[in-house]
Amino acid sequence: MKNQIMAGLAALSTTVILFSACTKNDDSTSGTSKFSVYLTDAPAHYDKVYIDIQDVMVNSTTDADNGWQSLHLLRPGVYNLLDFRNGVDTLLASYDIPAGKISQIRLVLGPNNSVVVDGATYPLETPSAQQSGLKLNVQANLTAGIDYRLWLDFDANRSIVTTGNGKYILKPVIRSYTQATSGSIKGIILPPLSSKGVFVIQNTDTVAAAIPDATGAFLVAGLNAGAYNVAVAGNGILKDTLLTNVNVTVGQVSTIGTVTLH
Repeated sequence: MKNQIMAGLAALSTTVILFSACTKNDDSTSGTSKFSVYLTDAPAHYDKVYIDIQDVMVNSTTDADNGWQSLHLLRPGVYNLLDFRNGVDTLLASYDIPAGKISQIRLVLGPNNSVVVDGATYPLETPSAQQSGLKLNVQANLTAGIDYRLWLDFDANRSIVTTGNGKYILKPVIRSYTQATSGSIKGIILPPLSSKGVFVIQNTDTVAAAIPDATGAFLVAGLNAGAYNVAVAGNGILKDTLLTNVNVTVGQVSTIGTVTLH
């Protein structure tokens, strides 16, 4: 076990920034969740469908007009929806947001939307989405320390309406769905401030690490499903402790309870 502890200590300098901020209490709504938004599309009979995506926002309040938070797009700009058919998707944004309930998503579009039909390009008029953004009801409950993905399944075929005078209007039809993609491990190490670090190990590899806070609490997030060993490094006076076969399930926070170093 000592080799595992020493290897974990060597890796701690590169993981402390990622995980020390995850230390929270037992309230599953206290803390943050990593929330990632992906764009995908259903098949359509157009040559290309270009959508100008400028922002994705979330609302965790009951106020439909206020309480919106930007997820900060990785690349604001024009996307060809038809590049993301048949199970292909692209990451729009990934951001840590407060855990709890998300009631709505807002997709904010810019003016550079167009459709290509038989080689000819036509502008897509977007009268409502340009001003305030397209609101989608999500109703997702995010647990602290769990990573989530949300897919915006943009139905290009149903989203484009042709007028009698040959114009094309964009009236987005979007299906959204969420999925938890990770689990986490939490616990309390006593006495407080007695541990140099907590290391999550699978096989012989240190997967992640955390430093307990002033109360001894820690949380390690973003773990794949499976069995892990949890090594707690003592302070040189109190001995190291190893917990084996801690099972992690996607969408859940596994707890090791209170561990007292001796």
